Amino acid sequence: MDTNSTAAIGLHASRRAAKTITLISVVTCLAVTGFAAAVHGFTEAPATQPVTATGGDEVPGPSATAPADNGAVPADNTAAPAPMPAPVVADGNTPIAALLRELANGKFDRIVGGTNNRPAFDAYYAAHGYAPIWITDGKFNERAAAAIAYLGQVDADGLDPADYPVPNMSTSVSDPAALAEAEMRLSASVVTYAHHASVGRVHWSHVSSSILYEVKPPAPAAVLVAVADAKDVAATLAGYEPQAPNYIALKAKLADLRAGKTLAGKALIPNGPAPKIGAQDDRVPALRERLGLGGDGTTYDKALADAVKKYQQERELKVSGLLTQQTLDALNGRSPDRPIDTVLANLERWRWMPHDLGKDYVIVNLPDFTLRVFHDGQQIWMTRIVTGKPSMATPIMSAEMKYITVNPTWNVPPSIVMHEYLPALAADPTVLARMGLRMSYNPDGSVHISQPPGDHNALGRIRFNFPNKFLVYQHDTPDNNLFALDRRAFSHGCMRVQDPVKYAEVLLSIVRPAEGYTQDRIRKMIASMGERDIQFPHYLPVHLTYQTAFVDDEGRLEFRGDMYGRDQVLIAILHGEDRKIVESPVDRREGSGGRAAAVTPGYYQGGYYQGGYQNNGGNFFSRPFGGGFGDAQPGPASRRRAAQGRQSWDFQ
Repeated sequence: MDTNSTAAIGLHASRRAAKTITLISVVTCLAVTGFAAAVHGFTEAPATQPVTATGGDEVPGPSATAPADNGAVPADNTAAPAPMPAPVVADGNTPIAALLRELANGKFDRIVGGTNNRPAFDAYYAAHGYAPIWITDGKFNERAAAAIAYLGQVDADGLDPADYPVPNMSTSVSDPAALAEAEMRLSASVVTYAHHASVGRVHWSHVSSSILYEVKPPAPAAVLVAVADAKDVAATLAGYEPQAPNYIALKAKLADLRAGKTLAGKALIPNGPAPKIGAQDDRVPALRERLGLGGDGTTYDKALADAVKKYQQERELKVSGLLTQQTLDALNGRSPDRPIDTVLANLERWRWMPHDLGKDYVIVNLPDFTLRVFHDGQQIWMTRIVTGKPSMATPIMSAEMKYITVNPTWNVPPSIVMHEYLPALAADPTVLARMGLRMSYNPDGSVHISQPPGDHNALGRIRFNFPNKFLVYQHDTPDNNLFALDRRAFSHGCMRVQDPVKYAEVLLSIVRPAEGYTQDRIRKMIASMGERDIQFPHYLPVHLTYQTAFVDDEGRLEFRGDMYGRDQVLIAILHGEDRKIVESPVDRREGSGGRAAAVTPGYYQGGYYQGGYQNNGGNFFSRPFGGGFGDAQPGPASRRRAAQGRQSWDFQ
């Protein structure tokens, strides 16, 4: 072999060796990069895209103008070096992210509370490459400090900080496994708090079957996104609590009670022996003022005794005209034995409700026997109501008022027919006729009793309809004498309104402001028309609440009697040990407090309600509600549209 051939062979071998080394370098770099990407939980980015590390550092990728490695041989016959992929920069969060990925593989369960919760947390962390929220460069960050501080003071809202365990930031933790578990535990506590703040720590179904709220808790992933993106973590967490002025005012009174402050209120009339007529008593001036009676001096005279007697009669006390201890207790308004617990129960019930009450709405406080109308967030009217008796409790719920009925027919509910009217009819066959009631038979042979419109109709002249599961509504009544009583729980579950014509005017001024529905016009409709509906072009929220503790218009903390026992049950649950169990709903049979129990289950088919109630043709709901729609008589199509959403029997 000559010298030139030997040189050529040597040059060829050198070039092959150079290419081999270059190829090994490329493969090695790609392998390292691929491993790093796997640790970070990312797929390999395209060459023209930046590669983002777990800690948020952005590393530029290869330049878009870099030459491509297409195997071409340059003019000088030397191999061109391949472009090196950009390295992924690791930070202190990298091992924590890897451990979070490992925890997600079935080990989240012991931290977040079971397999039902695991997918929700994994959904967030998987979507974010298992990057921690509360840790930066291997240390708790400011976001974690803000969340921990906030969860430590949620007792101000009546919640227990012990329900939301948090890591101790004063202890230096450097072990990645401990940090990864602390990350998950803090996330779980934040999600649990958001759930409790949004819909309550106790699900309302544990308290009574006559409660219904359809508010849904926030999704865990949505909560984690919100706190991860928040500029103010405390404000974000506080936003899950109700923001209604009533709630905020009651929360402030809770702080006062815990601080032992004396709450401002009316001066108490002192205890003492009951004076006889003509006796001198230093309490007389305060007693006159409380009863709205004029006069001077300290003589317990006949006029004052008569005023006391009237007060006793109105409040169903023993009528004697004497200033008894029972009468003094009623005048002074006794506080509950456990005022703090009562406030806590009421704060919890506020969390059950829709947190946005609406700009225009109706709110009823059952224990206070009052109804208030709000327009543009401001109260514009209030009236007294009669509510359900303790054995037939008015439900707690939110619904939408859709229309008003003028001159309604009362179709007696099956429960009242069975338990009240049939026994009365057996004792006296003429009783129904004397009461102005009509009896007919349903297709299954059961008895149907109704009362036509008129002055003596049990519903009065106006009914206010907000279709709901419990089949209750608000209405007029011929028994106006009941509104003079302080305790007004006498109905079968519906709410009787003291001034229904004014109520109708107020509501229609909101939903039909340009149509001139004055009290005079409404009274003319009552006098000259049969049964008619006035539809609402947009619906009004109606909130039926149970506020046994509330702050009145003068800023005083007021308490009312627990007439349905809701406080008693809820307080016992709040002090119980089954904290996780009571978060979830339970199935309850409808009891006497849930009016749906009175209606036999059935379904609408072929012109009849397959459960025992006659339809008389057309829509089933025309039977319990009667006919007639609007000021003027509309055609059949309008009748069908107006009938939509009618879902109430006539409980009064």
